[in-house]
Amino acid sequence: MKILVTGGSGVLGSASIPLLRDAGHTVEAPDRTELDLFDPEAVTAAVAGKDAVIHLATRIPPPELLGDREAWHDTDRLRAEATPILVDAALAASVEWLLFPSIAFVYPESGPVDESSPVSDAVPEILHSALEAERHVARFDGDGRRGVVLRLGVLYGPTIGKPTPAEHWAVYGATLRIEDAGRAIAAASEVPGGVYNVVGDGERVSNTRFKEIADWRPEFRAPSVSPQMP
Repeated sequence: MKILVTGGSGVLGSASIPLLRDAGHTVEAPDRTELDLFDPEAVTAAVAGKDAVIHLATRIPPPELLGDREAWHDTDRLRAEATPILVDAALAASVEWLLFPSIAFVYPESGPVDESSPVSDAVPEILHSALEAERHVARFDGDGRRGVVLRLGVLYGPTIGKPTPAEHWAVYGATLRIEDAGRAIAAASEVPGGVYNVVGDGERVSNTRFKEIADWRPEFRAPSVSPQMP
């Protein structure tokens, strides 16, 4: 499979691209100087001849700026504005599989939840662009292709400077080791289109559907930071 990956130099790209290549896929991962994701003509050219697109590009603010709404501007654009450009280009080409990693903490903040649970009415504003990107992936999937959304838990791991989850992450009900996230992206190449929760075992957010369909299992279990399921 010939795959275009955006944001390939980021933490998710670093964790997944080697696995995709090991699986025999041909991966192209242009950086931001090589591909302007807001230029429809450039994106159309980059997508031409590809079988799949994996949209990993973000510019998440540093920890000290996470509470600054303006600091999320670039990530909002990459999710809400670049995603429809990629989807349009993919629909016009021969792309059959398109993947976007979203966020698992868009559900209500109490009780067990799974993919059939509604999105919370109180989703923080910084997550609205992720949900907008999900809608464009659903548009791709509705065209008879495979549009896959992976709702990931909060990422942690030594390779990204967060060896273990922080206690204040308990409210999210979902964490995920970066290595397991990379394995999930690679495993998603064969799953049917749709939305899947990809989180650690025993979290309030259920990972059962993806585990069963993708034959994926998290190799790491985080120290308990959220209510554990029986």
